[in-house]
Amino acid sequence: MPALPAAAATRRQDARSAWRRGSAHLHGARTPRGRRGCSALVGEVYQVQWANPHCSWQICLEECPFAMESRRADVSHLAGAREADFTRQADTSQGRSAMRCVDLPTAPGKPSAGARGQRPTIGGVRVSERAWGWLAPVGVTLFAFGLRLYHLGRPDTLAFDETYYAKHAWSMLQNGYVQDYVDNANERIIDGHTTHLMIAGQPTEIVHPEAGKWFIALGEWAFGLDPVGWRIASAVAGALMVLVLARMVRRLTGSTWIGCLAGFLLAMDGAQFVLSRLALLDIFVAFWLVCAVACLVADHDWILERLDRYRVIRPWQVGAGICFGLACGTKWSGVYTLAAFGLLVVLWEVVARRRAGRPALTWQTLAVGVPAFVTLVGIAFLVYLATWTGWLMHHGPYDTRFSLGHGSGFWDSLRSLWRYHERMYDFHTGEYLKSQHHPYASQAWGWLVLDRPVSVDVTNNVAAAKCGAPKGSGCIREVLILGNPAVWWPAAAASLAAVVAWVKTRDGRWAVPVLGVLTAWAPWLLFGDRPIFSYYAIAALPFMIVALCLVIDLIRRHVTTPRGVYGVWLGCGMLVTAVVAAFWYFHPILVGDLITYDAWRDRMWFDRWI
Repeated sequence: MPALPAAAATRRQDARSAWRRGSAHLHGARTPRGRRGCSALVGEVYQVQWANPHCSWQICLEECPFAMESRRADVSHLAGAREADFTRQADTSQGRSAMRCVDLPTAPGKPSAGARGQRPTIGGVRVSERAWGWLAPVGVTLFAFGLRLYHLGRPDTLAFDETYYAKHAWSMLQNGYVQDYVDNANERIIDGHTTHLMIAGQPTEIVHPEAGKWFIALGEWAFGLDPVGWRIASAVAGALMVLVLARMVRRLTGSTWIGCLAGFLLAMDGAQFVLSRLALLDIFVAFWLVCAVACLVADHDWILERLDRYRVIRPWQVGAGICFGLACGTKWSGVYTLAAFGLLVVLWEVVARRRAGRPALTWQTLAVGVPAFVTLVGIAFLVYLATWTGWLMHHGPYDTRFSLGHGSGFWDSLRSLWRYHERMYDFHTGEYLKSQHHPYASQAWGWLVLDRPVSVDVTNNVAAAKCGAPKGSGCIREVLILGNPAVWWPAAAASLAAVVAWVKTRDGRWAVPVLGVLTAWAPWLLFGDRPIFSYYAIAALPFMIVALCLVIDLIRRHVTTPRGVYGVWLGCGMLVTAVVAAFWYFHPILVGDLITYDAWRDRMWFDRWI
């Protein structure tokens, strides 16, 4: 495959820089057909205003006049530089052309945060932007992890569906597969017993794949069969989700502080906080989906540097395939995100290659789509199958109890696994679930606005003296999976704005929150005839936060006055203040603190929260 022409290589580098840094919009063009080598910029003057606009920059572009389309060019390297530093010469089909950059200070003050030499300092020591891009998100992550570890063992019972997943994980750890438990197993576990809990040789029917329970089992292996043991894996996943989200948003916006804002919003959300402190599966689904999408965003950045040829093996796509496999291996709902982003990654690259003057659309789609399908879907399938290793090694008891078939060979075990998947599918789509009811079940249309939170543990009628309640009243202790209104409501509005922005600008970054929210939430709209719960939307929350941060970044880049910049900072400060205040206010019903009935009722803003 021949290398890109010089001008196309320049456009490739500009596209990569624009994606990473979200740089200013400059009108230019892709080379017209038959004129390869022309960098296709017209002579115009542009005014570029930075996020901290104490300085603006006038960019003078003089290149060949074959301007056909618009593109984005990177000018972030101009800040703090002299005019002579950025006079460049480029060979084109029309001869030699130059790009000159002249800075025009507009207001006194410090230069932009992106200016050369303006690096963050820690203890008086200058830190590179690359190092700061890791240190700041890691700091937010450690803060989130500390929040989740505090009193992790409370409540000291098997709360809600922990009665299934914590015990299933322990059985898998001990036996390699899930066995039935004796009738009083919960009481024995709370009393500290770890033996004689299961019915030997009798498997139980499970309704979800096994990856999530293996993660819970890792915590039980490390800390034992107690509340901390079966919840520590969720706490780790919830905290690491903060780090991955912060890094992904930083890559999408080019701003470390916006990335940290995204991580902080996730860290301070009530629903994510509670699910990080329970042995349920949904926190692992959300974590692996965020990891997978972050890998695809990084893959797009990676391939923009390598458009000179088609790549079959792409490390970030391999990582995404592994993460998608683990997400689907926790709950099947991860397959929707895999399908949507598998198509998106092909679209991203096809568009990038066409702008760089690559071959026709049909050939591009095949050359990009086939390797992407094999990498993403193929690796995801192999990882998914690997999560069933314990089942495959012990399928005999399942064959006997559920009449799946008999045989000891590898192919026999795969046939048994296929029949077992048919039973799982029938459970999720059959009449049994449709006939069930639950007081905290809700319709998916209201999840993104916190229509119906889920109570997972409650203790009523505690003596008034224990919480200082007045005579005639009492105390209550509850753990409620309730999102932070100061996070969910603005993020839900931003998700709608993201749809409009994607349609109007065709900026590929907006596809991340739009597809993330739709694939993690919208499929549940089809299952309103059975009990489903609002905390399933936790997989959509990180992408809602991405939408909110992209909106903030969009506003930040369009302000043209110092007052506008201060307004952006003030708005972000007000958002953070509201988020912290709401988290502190609802904290007692997130961790199960003992409070008065009056205090509890004050926190039930709507009747459907009770």
